[in-house]
Amino acid sequence: MRLTEVTYGTAKAIEGYGPDFFRVAGHVLRGACLITPWDAGLWGGYGDTTTPLSLVGKIDVLFVGTGSGISHVPKAFRDTLEQQGIGVEAMASPTACRTYNVLLGEGRRVAVALLPVT
Repeated sequence: MRLTEVTYGTAKAIEGYGPDFFRVAGHVLRGACLITPWDAGLWGGYGDTTTPLSLVGKIDVLFVGTGSGISHVPKAFRDTLEQQGIGVEAMASPTACRTYNVLLGEGRRVAVALLPVT
């Protein structure tokens, strides 16, 4: 079996997470955050649709990490993004981190909004 190291170039990969933090490109973010290939910062949660809407035309799908377990994304949040052509996929935050990194490594147009793991 041949192993190939995944490289992300200048893209912001998720390096780790723990109780109430995510480590992205060498920086620790505390609380809910939004991570794109070019930026990582705090996110205001489901009430903040303005920040994800700024990604229109830049990403195809937004993974939403719902914390330690999977839960539904509020309908209004999902509808707002889907009306602008951004797919929304909800999953537990650890799964969202891994999925984001895999697709980022493939050069896909993805972003992830994460609620903290407790």
